[in-house]
Amino acid sequence: MAASSVAYLTGNSASDLLRNSTSGFSGVPLRTLGRARLVLKKRDFTVSCKLRKVKKHEYPWPDNPDPNVKGGVLSHLSPFKPLKEKPKPVTLEFEKPLIDLQRKIIDVRKMANETGLDFSDQILSLESKYQQALRDLYTHLTPIQRVNIARHPNRPTFLDHIFNITEKFVELHGDREGYDDPAIVTGIGTIDGRRYMFIGHQKGRNTKENIQRNFGMPTPHGYRKALRLMEYADHHGFPIVTFIDTPGAYADLKSEELGQGEAIAHNLRSMFGLKVPVLSIVIGEGGSGGALAIGCANKLLMLENAVFYVASPEACAAILWKSAKAAPKAAEKLKITASELCRLEIADGVIPEPLGGAHADSAWTSQQIKNAINETMDELSKLSTEDLLKHRHDKFRKIGGFQEGIPIDPKRKFSMKKKDIPAPKKISDAEIEIEVQKLKQQILEAKGSPTEPPKLDLDDMIKKLTREVHHEYSEAVKAMGLADRMSKLREEVTKANSQNQFIDPLLKDKMERLEAEFEQGLPATPNYGKLQNKLSMLKELSKVKKMSEKNKEAAILDQKLKTVYDDVINNPSIKENFETLKAEIESTGASSPSDLDDELKKKIVEFNKEVDLQLANALKSIGLDLLYVGSKARDGRYESSLSEYISKIDELNKDLVKEIENSVNSSDIKSKIELLKLEVAKARDTPGVDSKSRIDALVQQIKQSLVETVDSSSLKEKYENLVPKVSSENGSLKTADQTVDSPTNDDLKVKVGTNHTS
Repeated sequence: MAASSVAYLTGNSASDLLRNSTSGFSGVPLRTLGRARLVLKKRDFTVSCKLRKVKKHEYPWPDNPDPNVKGGVLSHLSPFKPLKEKPKPVTLEFEKPLIDLQRKIIDVRKMANETGLDFSDQILSLESKYQQALRDLYTHLTPIQRVNIARHPNRPTFLDHIFNITEKFVELHGDREGYDDPAIVTGIGTIDGRRYMFIGHQKGRNTKENIQRNFGMPTPHGYRKALRLMEYADHHGFPIVTFIDTPGAYADLKSEELGQGEAIAHNLRSMFGLKVPVLSIVIGEGGSGGALAIGCANKLLMLENAVFYVASPEACAAILWKSAKAAPKAAEKLKITASELCRLEIADGVIPEPLGGAHADSAWTSQQIKNAINETMDELSKLSTEDLLKHRHDKFRKIGGFQEGIPIDPKRKFSMKKKDIPAPKKISDAEIEIEVQKLKQQILEAKGSPTEPPKLDLDDMIKKLTREVHHEYSEAVKAMGLADRMSKLREEVTKANSQNQFIDPLLKDKMERLEAEFEQGLPATPNYGKLQNKLSMLKELSKVKKMSEKNKEAAILDQKLKTVYDDVINNPSIKENFETLKAEIESTGASSPSDLDDELKKKIVEFNKEVDLQLANALKSIGLDLLYVGSKARDGRYESSLSEYISKIDELNKDLVKEIENSVNSSDIKSKIELLKLEVAKARDTPGVDSKSRIDALVQQIKQSLVETVDSSSLKEKYENLVPKVSSENGSLKTADQTVDSPTNDDLKVKVGTNHTS
């Protein structure tokens, strides 16, 4: 047997003898190799192997974990660690003009260090120019530029924001089906003591991490992991916050075999049934169904330079224009920016970013995200479960526009394309004038009848005319070629309002110059005549509406006064005193007031005072103040004296108004009033605490300036000269007739102040 084995060994090559298989060597048993002497004619051979060195993983945490690490020792379980090296700055194509200014600043600083000379003024000037250029650039970004910012390599990722905004965060792994997708990260964290479930797409911060995270493109395992943790949060009552930052779901053969479409569809369906508040924030790019799979939320917020699209601009351009070079045009047509999506009511809010993008100051951006989460969750936590589900359902049902009940053209039955919503029928100017004339006739007829004027028709016509006037102004702006400048200026003002700051003086100056240019060129526009005609009709109807409201208020006040007067006159004590006084007068048999004795006259005066006092108290009870009540003098001296000092007060009041107008037109007070108008416009109907404090401060400053102006003028001297004259007039009137009640000095001050206020 040994001889045959040797013959077998010598007759075959070593590679044939040592073929590898799952059960070991094939051909010859190992024992035979040990017994027989291997004889090779040509040369000997050796078998060697090399063990591959595998990197040692720190599991479950390092040998010496830091117990004071932010988020607790469980944060050691996360493989996400701060980068050892600071990422290299990346300059986008449209930012290259800023590089020259940066280089100049660096060169001047280097020269100052080398020569020891003082170049601080030049450095400050260059830095000011740089900041202004940066501001101008980032306030007029195009859609494709925002896409490039959203894809910036140094843009903060989901975990960057999470570790900035949470006090504690524990990452949770696995889809319980055999895999943990690193492109989607999930975990529980706390913000200001409130616990949330955080789910988000995770991109890499460098090439190595991007390969590990698959460039933020999840597989079906990632979406199933997200769904598992959503159901976990729903069971335990944790609000859910998702962060969207992906170019789309991973579209490879293996993902399709594992059910990529089914996983996304399952997430879409399940998210609408979650009984806890859900908030989604787009922090980078949100691509197609891969973004929507964790984006079916009650509220969708977007960072200022984030984008949200059904297809990337490059893909859209390749489909429609057969070239990816048309991406800028596609980005503009797709309406993918935060401001456009808010206008279309797809997104619910914009979170501001610093100039230069979120990567310029990631901590500040994270703080803005934290504030937005707190505000939104405060709002959503007030809703019941039923209201929460209905709110989420209604948000997505109202997206888009459609019409029902329109029969389909038989010729187009095989082309079931969605029809555009027809624009509302435009009313001609002649039809508007006819409607206005009819409304005027109705108002005139209503004046002579007890029926009220047609208020509903009047309100509708005012709204219609207002829309027409806005349309004419828009046409005038287009005719003057100011549409683009107006749109850019509106964006700048909107951004300033969102940052809750005072309007920049440069921006204010730009607004004033554009307004002056518009006012100057308006008369030359082709539709100026139509605009003036519609404006005059609008002013006339507005005046009619105001008069109607005043008449209605006067009628209500008249009715109140009548009710108060009847209540006072029908007062039992007043009626009793009146009957007693009437009986006494009849018993004297006097035929005229002069025949009455002094005691009876005194009783009549006291009775009148009592009635006046009760009237004044009754008026105060319904919120009306009686400033002055006086009886008529028997001769004409009181009327002449009264008219004399009233004319003096009116003259003083006119001087006061004139002085105030002059003060208001001064540069200091005028600028404060303009700032106050801007603050009120910015606050709208629901001013915040900071806005209220700024408005109150401006009001106090304006009041103080007006008081100082009045005190420094000659008005104070006129007032001081008027008071003694009125006082002496009071004395002479009382001497002549003790029954006359003249206004005191305090009453005079109140009257002057009341006229000034009005």
